[in-house]
Amino acid sequence: MLRALCIGVFVFLTTVNVSQTFSFDSILTIKPILKSVSENSGKYRLQIIYTQINRDSAGKPNFKTYSYHASPSNYFYCASLVKLPCSILALEKLKEIAVDKESIMFTDSVNSCQKSVKHDTSNFNGFPSIANYIRRMFLVSDNFAYGRVYEFLGVDYIHQRLAQLGFPDVRIINRFDGNCKGTEHLLTNPVGFYDSNMKLLYRQNQQQSASNYKHPLGSVKVGTAYINANNKKALEPKDFTNMNYMSLQDVHAMMFRLIFPEQLPSNERYNLTKENRLFLINYLTLFPRESKFPRYNSKEYYDSYKKYFFYGDSKKSIANTDLKIINIVGQSYGFMSDCAYIYNEKDKVEFMLSAVIYANADEILNDGKYEYNSIALPFLAELGRQIYQYELKRNK
Repeated sequence: MLRALCIGVFVFLTTVNVSQTFSFDSILTIKPILKSVSENSGKYRLQIIYTQINRDSAGKPNFKTYSYHASPSNYFYCASLVKLPCSILALEKLKEIAVDKESIMFTDSVNSCQKSVKHDTSNFNGFPSIANYIRRMFLVSDNFAYGRVYEFLGVDYIHQRLAQLGFPDVRIINRFDGNCKGTEHLLTNPVGFYDSNMKLLYRQNQQQSASNYKHPLGSVKVGTAYINANNKKALEPKDFTNMNYMSLQDVHAMMFRLIFPEQLPSNERYNLTKENRLFLINYLTLFPRESKFPRYNSKEYYDSYKKYFFYGDSKKSIANTDLKIINIVGQSYGFMSDCAYIYNEKDKVEFMLSAVIYANADEILNDGKYEYNSIALPFLAELGRQIYQYELKRNK
């Protein structure tokens, strides 16, 4: 059952104060963790985007966005952030082929690096579906689920549709699971959809990308060394040139379009049904323990498992049911990122916040020695809290 959401509906009975200004300096000097990271923003590759939302007496929103070192050329590895656009596009594609998101989905394989998938014990019926793959991605950032959705979409479809939506520089050419390497990622599996009686609804053959999607930043390398596939240290930077790429501005804009579609012209909106839009928002909001299918152990998948802003530095159960965080996160190779729409109807607070931080002091990638818990999560959690406190006092 979808959680009741008031997105874009609840009204703030306040006036818009257009003269009020904001400076990140007023936030990033409040606490030691914020100050120490911001004073070394280059080392931490820090980027922040903050969107204020003001509403008039009729509830119509007005937006003002501030950025801190946010630039497409300020590289970071997007990791699981790509699960947001791929989930949106998967529901768009299902709508185009007239297949329900809960339909049974079988994935075949055509080479040794691919996976054949006929069962999903985490789903209510024991079978895979796009809906359950999205639930798994949004609830616990499941990489296996992402791989199957990526294969259903195909590389060309992903890039052609994102370009139509105004995101030509997003680059999604890798699975996160399996043994596929290099150009093997550009060949995606055959997929079939079936109803509950195992009647074939739609069959999609294997797809080979017709284009070579080059990295918009050219050659991209990070660090001074990395641990390679043979578990040996390579004394050179890690090469990200042939890996997924998405800027912080793009993921922030993608989230905005999901939350506020009415603020965009029709050609820039996602081609989603109202039900599927709310489905995405709901599972971006839920804690893992709130899901019945899939079901997760709350000790392993605690409430803040995917809620970096505000709660990321604690594993305690979250009791504040008034505060809603609709978000997507990324974590890999020392990069930690979060993109969120945060609101509390009771406190009359709503805003969007996206940030990325690189916490890898030794500059060796893939060695598992990152400062996620000591630097990145405390920073992101405190950043969310301080922006929230600012919003509580701000004239809207």
